[in-house]
Amino acid sequence: MPYAKPDALVSTAWLADHLDAPDVRVVDASWFFPQEGRDPRAEHAKLRIPGAVFFDIDEIADTASHLPHMLPAPEKFSSRVRRLGLGDGVKIVVYDAIGLRSAARAWWMFRVFGHEDVAVLDGGLPKWLAEGRPVVEERPEPPRERHFTARVNNLLVKDRHQVARAIADGRTQLVDMRPADRFRGEAPEPRPGVRAGHVPGALNLPYTEFLDPMSGTVLDADRLEARILAAGIDPSKPVIAMCGSGVTAGMLALAMYLLGKRDVPVYDGSWADWGSDESLPIER
Repeated sequence: MPYAKPDALVSTAWLADHLDAPDVRVVDASWFFPQEGRDPRAEHAKLRIPGAVFFDIDEIADTASHLPHMLPAPEKFSSRVRRLGLGDGVKIVVYDAIGLRSAARAWWMFRVFGHEDVAVLDGGLPKWLAEGRPVVEERPEPPRERHFTARVNNLLVKDRHQVARAIADGRTQLVDMRPADRFRGEAPEPRPGVRAGHVPGALNLPYTEFLDPMSGTVLDADRLEARILAAGIDPSKPVIAMCGSGVTAGMLALAMYLLGKRDVPVYDGSWADWGSDESLPIER
């Protein structure tokens, strides 16, 4: 079965054929967990897909918040992506250095701010490199600015109050994309002061379940749907995605979009927000 909305993914072959297209822009949205000790900006400067600009999830954010990489104000988002040469009238292709971890977060962010012509590179940088496709190793040149018109889609983002109401209504499904041991509270959280466990009533579906373990690409539509149903998710009902801090939750939004459910929102603060507030209930 083909994807209902395949426009959210492009293959490495497609990107290779369109690298020189005047209306295509490539974005490296690599991001690593703090404990991994890797610097995505430095890695981008050393090796990247030709023409790619670096989209810093931790800086294109509300840096005044105590929570990590929360959505910025639309004015800040517009300013930052303009400087990257990203804007109206271009197709944006996002990749990351892991394959598919943070690219879906950037894909979701562009859609939150009204840019629908955005796709994720299936398999990301690892697949691109494995196929021997071209890379650039010199320091990147500053891109030419391009106007970006932000039109905020509030349907795509939720906060803790909206999540609490969704739980109370008994119809909305909250899906946590963290690894199962963290969801069950058996493994400690990587951020200090964040409790172990999950939001009461939440379902668990680790984001890696959407990826083929051999190729690192997104599963085909049949297998995507099977994983979603096996996790107890009813695609006909409202869904909110969450994870540790709102990054890998983008994978559920992407997967559901591919299957035709285009407006799955992300709980932006995710467990970093809920788990750090002692007044909010948790389950283990």
